[in-house]
Amino acid sequence: MKYAEVILPFPLENTFTYRIPEAMEASVRKNFRVIVPFGKRRYYTAVVREIREQLPETSGTLKEILLSPDGAPVLSPLQIPFWEWIASYYLCTPGEVYRAAVPAGLKPESETVVALCDGAEAQQPLPPAEQAVLDALGQETGMTVSTLEKKTGLHRLIPALHSLANRGLLTLDEKPGRGFIPKKETFIRLAPEYAGEKEALSALDRLQRAGAQKKLLLAFLEQVSPFAWPAAPAEISRKELLRVVGVRAPVLDALLKRGILTACEKETGFDRQAVEAVQPPYAPTASQEAACEAIRQVFAAKDVCLLHGASAGDPVEIDMHLLAETLQRGRQALYLLPEAARAEQVAERLSSTFGDRLLLYLPGLSGRERVNVWNRLLQARQPLLVVGLRTALFLPFSGLGLVIVDDEQEPAFRQSGAVPRCHARNAALMLAAMHGAKTLLASATPSLESYLHTQTGKYGRALFRPHNEAGLPPQICLADVKDLKRRKLMKDTLFSPLLKKKMDEALTCGEQVILFRNRRGFAPVTECSSCHRTLRCPRCDVSLTWHRQAGQLVCHYCGHATPLPARCPSCGGGEMQLLGFGTEKVEEEMAALFPGTKTARLDLDTAHTRRACERILDDFEQGRTQVLIGTQMLVRGKTFAHVGVVGVLNVDSQMNVPDFRAHERTFQLMMRVSRLARRNDRPGTVVIQTSQPEHPLLQAVLAADYETAARHLLSERQLFRYPPYIRMITAVLRCIDEQALIRFSAAYAGAMRETLGTCVHGPFAPPVNRVQTMHVRHILLKIERSLTVASVRETLEAAGRKMRSLPDHKRVSIYYDVDN
Repeated sequence: MKYAEVILPFPLENTFTYRIPEAMEASVRKNFRVIVPFGKRRYYTAVVREIREQLPETSGTLKEILLSPDGAPVLSPLQIPFWEWIASYYLCTPGEVYRAAVPAGLKPESETVVALCDGAEAQQPLPPAEQAVLDALGQETGMTVSTLEKKTGLHRLIPALHSLANRGLLTLDEKPGRGFIPKKETFIRLAPEYAGEKEALSALDRLQRAGAQKKLLLAFLEQVSPFAWPAAPAEISRKELLRVVGVRAPVLDALLKRGILTACEKETGFDRQAVEAVQPPYAPTASQEAACEAIRQVFAAKDVCLLHGASAGDPVEIDMHLLAETLQRGRQALYLLPEAARAEQVAERLSSTFGDRLLLYLPGLSGRERVNVWNRLLQARQPLLVVGLRTALFLPFSGLGLVIVDDEQEPAFRQSGAVPRCHARNAALMLAAMHGAKTLLASATPSLESYLHTQTGKYGRALFRPHNEAGLPPQICLADVKDLKRRKLMKDTLFSPLLKKKMDEALTCGEQVILFRNRRGFAPVTECSSCHRTLRCPRCDVSLTWHRQAGQLVCHYCGHATPLPARCPSCGGGEMQLLGFGTEKVEEEMAALFPGTKTARLDLDTAHTRRACERILDDFEQGRTQVLIGTQMLVRGKTFAHVGVVGVLNVDSQMNVPDFRAHERTFQLMMRVSRLARRNDRPGTVVIQTSQPEHPLLQAVLAADYETAARHLLSERQLFRYPPYIRMITAVLRCIDEQALIRFSAAYAGAMRETLGTCVHGPFAPPVNRVQTMHVRHILLKIERSLTVASVRETLEAAGRKMRSLPDHKRVSIYYDVDN
């Protein structure tokens, strides 16, 4: 008897062992999918981690594997070790990583099937929903809940179904879900006995009196040329053959019945990128060739290279040559980008060189397309290049040779919502190390972690200094808002005199203007003029933002919306006044200051879809709008040739965010914003409005001096013990009962201190300490890098076991943010 140790898609620490039926012993192997029972009459798709010959120590009866749906592994050999590393480092479970990594079509769960009982008849009138269920079932032998919901047009039918089951009118049962069903197509071939040229001619002789069949056979031979390449199966799809010849299906069926042609079904995939011709990479410029050679020299000595100085768009021409060399060596390659629009731009530039060897793995893909990309990479007989976002890390690579992480400093590489909460850049480095691959990190303003690694010799560094970089560097100016307001030169206006003057000059000359304000809505705070209370979200601990266009106060955390009251709900006397400003208010003041100017706004309110975002950017690029106002969506992707002025309206709000990375991210953002003012004919102008113009960070922005900014920020991080000098883990505790959360978080922090001592800080309330009715507390761990992740995990697990004796244990949810 053999046993399979499997990973199930649940947040469970342990794996589970199932008996392999004798009839399935040959068809169940490591990295295979299996359908197993779990819980009461439920079935799930698991992956086999290990096959064991010995009966494991267990107190219960082992269940049997129900089904092995595949004839080959669905995972590459290194995928489960990679999942286990992520689970260990980022303090989650392999089951959670499995659930996030594998496309939904490859891990179906059981479905509830509803069937009428024999002679079912209601003895009394039923509620409308229950009667609708009985009417929809009719004479059906069984119907899934999802199908039943579609047929009735009703949702949340489970209570009605259980009520009917309790009345004895229907039964509820579970069956394994079908999951992904491969798309198949019928292909037509010559029958083996007619595979030779003489035999095919004899078949034509047999069809002298069947003109339509002979015409079809001649067309088939002409289309597939079966005798030109005898080693290759000569075939054509049934649909295509009938379309080309223009005959009806019965004619083809007659040839199949005669045994002259045969039909077979084949799985067909979907390739999003259709490329007609493949051309070699463009010849590199002198600076690009120098950068390529510097990278090759680094890779000769180290596994990781930081390409420093390459801004968005620059590295693609360099990367193209490195990617081509990797594929020529028979190795696979992965190109990671922080967001989808940029990934599509890069894929478009790479497709002409790599053709059908290029695979896209982006959020917009359907479930079928995701499974097709997965299977194609798993079954590939040639080296392939994958371009994608952070989820592309989980694809079944084998023989990975190069991983490129473009704009490696971008916060979008961190998964902050769903599990696993990992950083794609760090995970990519581990994935490459497991495969023995090289990693190229590219950035004009690298993260401090990557920069420090180059200074300590852990990474190599290649500098990219283009001899003729597109556009001239802009002139950057700081406008002292505090001084201007003191002198009453900025009364009741958002724009400094300098910015007004520069905008007027640019618009008069037919140039364009970009205004950057990283806050959407009209006003972020609504306050009573009498009692000075602000209107806050009833579900979250944040102020409501007034959106004038929508006519609502909106919470940006949970989406709660309410009209603006005429009087204060607290005191009933004061009028509500709007404080602060967002992109809507900037747009309003711009219209008042420059009437008749065509203005557009780019934020989540106006560009909630990718198509809307592209339309706004295309209109600006084509000159259909003169002024573009927006959030950080402005700095993702496109650059513009006719921008004369870029205004940053409040850089202080970026710098004053209560986050130790705020200054680093502000510097990176300001450098990207300033690139929007690069011009080919003359330097553009960037006006940054601030209340602290002497701040060292802003002085570094003025000089475009990354090295000085990095040294300043690193000295602060070292002084106050923040990453990259220590490892930081935040335990996030959430509970609907605030008092229970306070008690539990204090006890949990105390249990941690028994082992980790002064490394434990808190618990404390974060700036937003209630989200969607759940109260939040943080416990901060500052861990010396000499401590291993495994030892820290053991400490946290031991503290968690102690907490299970507390009455509030089951009410509090806990997760961890590592290196956040």
